Amino acid sequence: MSDKPSVLFVCVHNAGRSQMAAAYLTALSGGQVEVRSAGSAPADQVNPSAVTAMAEEGIDIAAETPKVLTTAAVQESDVVITMGCGDTCPIFPGKRYEDWELDDPAGQGLESVRPIRDDIKQRILGLMESLGVSPVNA
Repeated sequence: MSDKPSVLFVCVHNAGRSQMAAAYLTALSGGQVEVRSAGSAPADQVNPSAVTAMAEEGIDIAAETPKVLTTAAVQESDVVITMGCGDTCPIFPGKRYEDWELDDPAGQGLESVRPIRDDIKQRILGLMESLGVSPVNA
């Protein structure tokens, strides 16, 4: 890993879980981590319930757009966190892979998305600790 670790979050639509995780890591690391997110089959827009749930945390993801997963994004990342993308994520030797089993917020209301958001935040804090990065805005 370089001086500045890079993390890629991958889920199917890149519209909920991976967007929330990327937003948390960006906000909590204060630029100490290079953050990417992508999806194996990106949606047209970020899940509105995820946008609202993150806004409650003071994090604005309304302008984010789902991005397609590329081999280059995986190659350029030190850590790849998958969230239900199955076998569509390319595997490269020397990368750290984690699979986070999280409910999919797609089609869920805000009440169902909040616990997913909170679970993601706790996982992000654990990830940061494992990377030796201290939170700046916990």
